[in-house]
Parts: sequence; C-alpha cells; structure tokens
Amino acid sequence: MGSLKKLFQQTFIYGLATVLPRMLSFILVPLYTDILPKKEYGEVSIIFSWIILFNVILAYGMETAFFRFFHKENDKKLVISTATVSLIISSLLFLVLAFSLKDHLANWSGIKAEYISYTIWVLALDALVIIPFAWLRANQRPMRYAIIKILNVAVNLGLNVFFLMMLPELASESSGDFLNLIYQPNFELSYIFISMIIASAMSLLILIPFYFKINYSFSKNLWKEMLKYSYPVLFAGIAFAINESFDRILLGWLLPSNIAESAVGAYAACYKLAMFMTLFATAFRMGVEPFFFSKATDDNAPETYALITRCFVAFGAVILLTVITFLDLLKELLIRNSDYWEAMKIVPFILLANFCMGIYHNLSVWYKVTDRTKMGAYISTIGAVVTLGINFALIPTMSYMASAIATVSAYGIMMFLSYYLGQKYYPIPYNLKKISLYFIVSIIFSGVSFYIFRNNYFVGIGLWLAFIILIYTQEKTALRKIILRT
Repeated sequence: MGSLKKLFQQTFIYGLATVLPRMLSFILVPLYTDILPKKEYGEVSIIFSWIILFNVILAYGMETAFFRFFHKENDKKLVISTATVSLIISSLLFLVLAFSLKDHLANWSGIKAEYISYTIWVLALDALVIIPFAWLRANQRPMRYAIIKILNVAVNLGLNVFFLMMLPELASESSGDFLNLIYQPNFELSYIFISMIIASAMSLLILIPFYFKINYSFSKNLWKEMLKYSYPVLFAGIAFAINESFDRILLGWLLPSNIAESAVGAYAACYKLAMFMTLFATAFRMGVEPFFFSKATDDNAPETYALITRCFVAFGAVILLTVITFLDLLKELLIRNSDYWEAMKIVPFILLANFCMGIYHNLSVWYKVTDRTKMGAYISTIGAVVTLGINFALIPTMSYMASAIATVSAYGIMMFLSYYLGQKYYPIPYNLKKISLYFIVSIIFSGVSFYIFRNNYFVGIGLWLAFIILIYTQEKTALRKIILRT
C-alpha cells in the first residue's frame, strides 16, 4: 500500500503541473471571449485543433515507447539517446518540409500563412521537449517537471495579458518608439501565437542541459523496436486527437460559412467548462502511466490496477456531479460574454465524455503492459470512426450538439470495448458493483440537477452531499489504508 501512497503523492504533483497551469490558463477564456468576437475565437480554436493533431503526429508514440523500453532495457542511456536523436531529426525534417509547403497549406486550409508559420514553430519546439519531459517522469522527478510546466503556462498567460490588455493602452499613452513598434492594431490573433512560441522556447531553453548529458549514440535495431511499439500508439493518438478536437474543424467545414466560425467559437468556449474533468483525468494518467509499467511484473499487479481504477471512478464521479451542480456559476466566472452561452447545453455531454475517456485510460493498462498496443489503436480507430460518422451525419442539422453527442458516444464505446477485451487478454478483478454504482448514480444525480432542478442549489447541493456520503461510506477503508500506509 506504500507504493499506492507514493503514486497518489506523485499524481498530486503531476496534477499541479497540469491542473494549476490550466487553471491559470482559464483566465484566457474570459480574456479571449471578452476581447475576441465569436468568429475570431472560433478561428483560433480551429488552429488549436490542428496543433493538437500535429502534436500527436510529431511525437509518433515515442514518449510511450520511451517509458516501455526505459523500464524494459538494461542500457537505459541507449534508450534515452536513441529516442532523443529520433525526435531531433524528425522535428528538423518537419520544419524544412512545413515551411516549404506553407503557402500550399494556407490555400488548402483557409488559414492565413502567417498563422501557419507561427503554428510550425510551436509544433517543432513542443516536439523537442517530449523526451526531456519523459525523462523527468521516468526518473521520478515530478517537482522539476511541474515547475517547468507551470512556468511555461505562466509565461504564456503573462504575455497574453500584456499583449491583449496592457499593450494597446500603454502604446496609446506612450510616445516611445519601442511600445509603438511592437504594438499593431488588429493583431490579437498573432499575439496569441507569439505568446505560445515564446513560452515553448523558454521551456526548451530550461531543458537544454538534458541535451548535453546524453551521448547521442543511436541503435538502429532498438529504434526499429521502439517504432514497432510506438506506431500503434501513434494511430491511437491520431484517433484521440480526432475525438478530442477535430469536431471544431468539421464544424468549420460542414456548417454554412456565415455562421461556422461563430458556432465554433461558442462551442469551444463552453467546451472549456468541461476542462475540470479533463484536468483530473490527465493528471491522474500522468502519474499512473509510469506506475503501471513499473508494477507490471508484480504478482499482485491486477489487484493494484483494479483498486486504482475504482479510486479514479469514485473521484471522477464526484467531479462530474460537482461541476454540473455549479455549472451556471462557473460560466459567469469563465465566460462573461453571454453571446457564448448559447452552447451551454453541450457541457454535460462533454463532461461525461471526458469521464469515460479517463476510465478508458485506466482500463487501457492491459494492452500497454502486454505489448498489445495495436489493440489500443484498433479501439481508438473505432472511436474516431464513430466521431466522424456522427459529426458528418448530424452537424448539418444539429450543429455543435452533434459534436457533443459524437464525443460521448465515441468515448463510451471505447471504454466498454477496452474493458471487454482487457478481461479476455489480461483479466483484472475490477469491482464492477462499486464502479457501476458510482458511475450510474453520478449520471442520474447530474441529470436531475441540470435538466430538472437547474439553478435550484437547495436540491443540487443536497444531491451532491448525498453522493459524497455514499462515496465515503463505500471507500473509507481503502482511503485510510492509502493515507496511513497500513
């Protein structure tokens, strides 16, 4: 049980590295929605969706392969250097190819060439820090990892505030050349991407010492084995990117041009309210993924994995009900511009979808520790097909509500498929009775709170307290063991 306590301690720190910066970045939501019209916010959201997709492509599953071979191989230095050299070469090739095709990409996508240039730099810089960050996680250095991640987002946030809020006023009041030189009217979207580039470059600069520590030896045979392991992860990642963000792109393509970007703007802004569940699931996954690999050879590994998943579902169910209970308060804090509120109806669906996604990540341990990553790719591909099919079929008539339905359908199907196949190839004794209880009751209470007693906090808080009591009575023994290490 001591190892579990260590897991939750590291998950808390990784949570700070993920949740705290994202919480700070929530300030950008009211900032963007206050300053940018829905159309321009929609344009930014579409570009961000492309960034998410290409981040996956440029990583090509090498981070997950790194963790697997770092724990599997005796020569860990060779694993580190081979993965690093691979990503350096691929990132440089991407830079050359992308800039040579920049104008063609702009014509094809309808995105301005200058935004394409910004995006290329962001993608390349982010790719170059993948292995240094993975090395910190593999060596259980969560504090350094957290500090760099938090600093990255703090710089990004600070520059956004400076460029979008302070600079226009300072430039108008100043006769100096410098402020007037860097200030450009109607340059808000460019300032957003310039902030990202500077923050990403700073992270790489901090991690530069890593590049001086490795010997740059490269094993072709090891690299082939890593690619063999990672390419299914790549396809799974592409499928996840489609599930997570491609709906913005499809909304831009399938809706009439006069309303498309405004609809994307409203959808993307309200989607942010479901970020609390994403933050929890991501933080939990960051802490648990190295732990899964390190415990794969233990005799009691299946029992440990079962307990971890049960704890995740319990905490996730509480977050689902909490956010939905106080959703209308949260929207006024994060999205002050009421023009964006038209898409509020999608939030419960996206919260539930992200909950299913988090459960799926916990269930996916079976194909990672048994080297059946192809199965993960197959499952994710099925999810992507569901996402694309529902979006293409329903967006013309249901707009962004179709995207919300597609997201929860895809993640729900992936969750059930992973459980079914996992029990076939790597049986884990999940406590289905408790997991199903938490999952179903949280959905019922959330539906009652949002659709029947919305803004009735007497009922909403009453349901929330009843659910907290339910969780505590069912899990108090397990929680005490984790906390007290008994």
